[in-house]
Formats: sequence, C-alpha cells, structure tokens
Amino acid sequence: MLSTRSLFDEIYRNDEAYQLFCSIAAGGEDQGGWENERITELTRDPVLAPKIARHGADERKHGRIFAQLLHKRGLPKVDVPAEADYCMLLERQGVGLAHERLTTEVPLTDREIITYLAHSRVTEQRAAEQMRQLVKVYGDNPDLGRAMRMISADEDNHLAYCHEELLRLTAEGHGSYIRHVLETSARGEIRTHRDVGLAVTSRMARILRWPRWQLAVVMAGVHALYLYDLLYGWRRMVRLRMPARRNALGTPAPPHTEPEHGPAPDPVSDR
Repeated sequence: MLSTRSLFDEIYRNDEAYQLFCSIAAGGEDQGGWENERITELTRDPVLAPKIARHGADERKHGRIFAQLLHKRGLPKVDVPAEADYCMLLERQGVGLAHERLTTEVPLTDREIITYLAHSRVTEQRAAEQMRQLVKVYGDNPDLGRAMRMISADEDNHLAYCHEELLRLTAEGHGSYIRHVLETSARGEIRTHRDVGLAVTSRMARILRWPRWQLAVVMAGVHALYLYDLLYGWRRMVRLRMPARRNALGTPAPPHTEPEHGPAPDPVSDR
C-alpha cells in the first residue's frame, strides 16, 4: 500500500535518493542560517537581534545534522537542483527579503523586519509540520529518530517566536501591514511548495524507478495539497496566536502574573 511512511522508507533505503533528500534539507537549512545571520547584523533592535541570531544558529545546526547523517552513510552532499531550491524560488515569488538587500550594510527598517518575521512565520509553519511528519515516520529509526525530534523541537520554537514577535508588532500598530505581508507570503509559499514538491517527486521517481502509476499518484497528492492550501489551508499560515511557550528563542521569561484566560485574541484572524 502506497503511504507517506512507505515513500519515506523507500527513500531511506536507497543511497542516491537519501543523498538527494538530505542534501536538499541541508542546503535549505544552511541558506536559512546565512539569511538570519545577515538579518542579525542589520537589525538595530537589541532585544530582537539575539533571537534572530539564535534562529540562525539553529538553522546552521540543522544543516550540520543532515550533513552528518550523510557522512554516517558514507555519502557526500550533492548540489541542490535549481528547481528544488526552496529558498531561491521563494525569493523569486517575492517572499521575504531579497538576497541583494541582505548583502548591503544598510540597517533594516521596521517594515523590513516585519517582512522577515512574516516570511519566517509562514515558512516555519511548513517546516514544523514537515518535521512532525518525519518524527512520525522516523521516530523509532536508530539513525534518524533523535535528529528528527531535535530539529522538530527547534522548528516549534521558531514558529512560537514568530507568533510572539508579530503579535508584539501588531500591538504597536502594524497590524494592517502584517496581515498584508502574511497573506502575500502565504500565497507565494504555497506555489513554491507545490513547484518544489513536483520537482523533487520527478527526481525521486527517476532514481527509484517508480512505475508510471506511482508517479501519477504522488504527483496528484502534491497537486491536491496545493489546492487545499490555496482554498483553505493558507489560513493556518496567517493566523497569529500567543504561543504556550513564551520567549522561545530568548532568555527565560519572567513569571507571567496576569490571570490566565486561554489563548490571546487573534488580531490576524481568518476571514
């Protein structure tokens, strides 16, 4: 029976497929690390900058973890195919801050910080969901389980941090712009995720010599997820809620003395 678990197991058992999978993951994490490092250097907010730096350090760590998983199998990293380069394709969709901007030495404006945080909130939603899926598939795997759980916990922290910072900026009067950037970023990410999914599926099909029916089924799944996200799923990417874990990327937060009334109201709610 064709299932998510069977597909990932097939990739894991094949050296070339596993090499491509880990190389794409490592490349995306390294790119995210570089972006966060540059944003840290261009951020004037002394409270926010260390959190962005922590985010970047986590991404670099994840890149090393995937590289180490390859090393353990005696496999080198391979170049990420251009059509599967999630970060660069996002930039072409206008999501996030352009690399050209990040190579300057001009400090970021408030709106550029919001653009970065909104981009991160959308992409970290996807990353957190994908890592939870990998934990379900590989959680009991002696080679991958611990690594997947560690990365998944980090992605949950990154997502919590984005929620909290965007809610803080909403309270400071930036709600309208935050909504606009979140919705624009979500639309771009959904298209990019579909395009990367189709590209990776095509590559894996050639490597694993899938029959035509299997390729057709997996491709249909990618298109179905795209349609779901386009029509409904995008809402989960733009919704803001105060996370249960506060200050996830900072120093321990002081005790919260206000009465507990459940989740905070959602200033960027569904429509």
